[in-house]
Amino acid sequence: SPPGLLLLTSFLLHVKEDRASPTRLVCDNRLIQKYIVEAKDMEKKVGQCQALPALRCPAVLPLVDFTFQQWKSKSNETKRREILCDLALLLGAAAGAQGQVSDECGARQLSQLYRHANSFFLLLQTFSWEAGHWEPGCSPHSMEQTHISSIFLTYRQLVQGKLRFFFYDLAKVSCK
Repeated sequence: SPPGLLLLTSFLLHVKEDRASPTRLVCDNRLIQKYIVEAKDMEKKVGQCQALPALRCPAVLPLVDFTFQQWKSKSNETKRREILCDLALLLGAAAGAQGQVSDECGARQLSQLYRHANSFFLLLQTFSWEAGHWEPGCSPHSMEQTHISSIFLTYRQLVQGKLRFFFYDLAKVSCK
């Protein structure tokens, strides 16, 4: 998707080669605000689709709520890994739901959500502060949902919450 590809390309172009720490991209707060608006729009559009059936196979979604105090006490690497786990679960839920939705409107929105979430997933794998790379197998707190709208709600909450604060934290370090 052009927006997803734009996000990944922009981020990769603004990553320092030596330590892979983001620079200008996270310094511009307008970009994360754009993705928050897009997440809200996707959630609104899927709500306008014809009555979408309940998922036969429930979607396993990450619980993405957090307290600000807990968040502040974590290292950027811990935050990154936590968001990667959340995104991995969200991507699995979106992919599973795509196979169960025949409605064109719902399928289109799920495809867009998948592309955006995957762009963030790929992006967050491009930098690390500790030795080693992220490996699948993490087990974030999760819940099962049968409503497609829950996938969009979780994605919006993730972008509005953890991702926004993570980018904010990175900006404090990278944008002096």
